[in-house]
Amino acid sequence: MTNLAPLDGLIPAALAVKSSKIMLDSLEVQTDIGFHDFEIGSPQRLLVTVELWLEDLAMPADDRPETAWNYDFLRNEVIRLAGARRYNLQETLVEAIYQRLAAMRGVKALRVSSAKPDIYGDARKVGVEVASFTGCAP
Repeated sequence: MTNLAPLDGLIPAALAVKSSKIMLDSLEVQTDIGFHDFEIGSPQRLLVTVELWLEDLAMPADDRPETAWNYDFLRNEVIRLAGARRYNLQETLVEAIYQRLAAMRGVKALRVSSAKPDIYGDARKVGVEVASFTGCAP
């Protein structure tokens, strides 16, 4: 393994890290969701995206997995919540995911969205999104 020389003092202040985010993009889950008669009891494909901004901007200094965010935990929590019960609304599931992740230590801002990709033949997907901020990013 090649050791990279530290670049301390060489990075201009204007390029200092100002935001750090973990993303889980379009995780495909099967969940019993929807209020129409044909949806009830028939699990559907749902795409869930999580963007989680971190309070700590520092990257792990030692390249050890235990010093970084556990992506498996994030993924498994979304899967667990999607399968935990039947949902009438995407909004309800998204809120459950949002509440769970917002309660985690080190979260500065959060956006969670879900989308049903198989509902309309003339649309790529239909979904909902909630965020702890307005605009594109905190």
